[in-house]
Amino acid sequence: MLGSRTIVPIDPLLNDTDAASVVDLCIHFGRYRTYGELEPIEIPEGPGLVQRHDSVMNFVNTGGLHRAAETPRTLAARTSYFREEYAYGGELIAPDIAPFLFSSRLADAARVVHGRSVVEPQIAYANLMVPGQELAVHTDVPEFRGVSRKTVPQWLLVVMHHSGLFDQYRMHIATGIAWFSDLVGGALAYWPDGPAGPMVHHPIHTNTALVLDTDSVFHGVDRVSPVSADAMPPLRPGCGLRAEGDRWIVRGPDDAVLADYRWSELRLSVSWKAYCFASEADRDTWRAHADDLTLDAILETLCADLSERRGERVERDEHLGLALIDEYIRFPVVTPA
Repeated sequence: MLGSRTIVPIDPLLNDTDAASVVDLCIHFGRYRTYGELEPIEIPEGPGLVQRHDSVMNFVNTGGLHRAAETPRTLAARTSYFREEYAYGGELIAPDIAPFLFSSRLADAARVVHGRSVVEPQIAYANLMVPGQELAVHTDVPEFRGVSRKTVPQWLLVVMHHSGLFDQYRMHIATGIAWFSDLVGGALAYWPDGPAGPMVHHPIHTNTALVLDTDSVFHGVDRVSPVSADAMPPLRPGCGLRAEGDRWIVRGPDDAVLADYRWSELRLSVSWKAYCFASEADRDTWRAHADDLTLDAILETLCADLSERRGERVERDEHLGLALIDEYIRFPVVTPA
């Protein structure tokens, strides 16, 4: 079984003052970029692959949670949601996120999820979704000692985890998904019993959270509201979303206004990620980089395993990335309601 299946709900997450502070931070933070333009990293073994090529292609091929028969352009707009980091590597980018990043309730839940006592909060980031958008089914981007989304392509990290070949190097990450808006739509869809099990819908409520191993549990977000394909603005990498007065404005790469929304129409979630260690010695090994992976070692290991599976030698060429995604990542089959 891939990772932990334990899921811990928290309600409420923060006191009223701290919860209001998170919303205020979101409103005043500034411009939010589309996820697709963040951290573009390529390697020769996967030229032209987008960071989450695995989930993007699954979404385009299946139509997502709604099984929508729409054009690739419309599907891209539905998943071009907006994101910015409030903290990374345990360092505060936005100081007001501190009560959230260092929440004892999130840390205690993380200990339950992974059964590991030493918890190091690392990341907090906001996801903003506008009407008509949804989040493609996926597992989150894992990390391993020596490699992360800052150093290698995200699709490669996902392949590594799903292959099971690098478990001894894996960073056990607990993710807290916290909501700071109330909507009828935008439920979290997830597969707690694995991709062959049933899908569960979790309605969102402000100042609540679920803590789980999102690197291992497939999940997505149901459509925020029923907006037709014709009414979707042409959202794509390069667009930006920010509060301007009492409205939220989407501007294109040329700064032209593409859409505007009320705050009540948006879905705000803030994700918390923490490394979980079995002991302080385990944590110290990570901090000292005493047993790190390298990109060459990763690709050679994957090539050797794929060659054995296929019964023929697999080369490190420009086709390797797609071959690895096809071999190791198996998505749930979504059945329309």
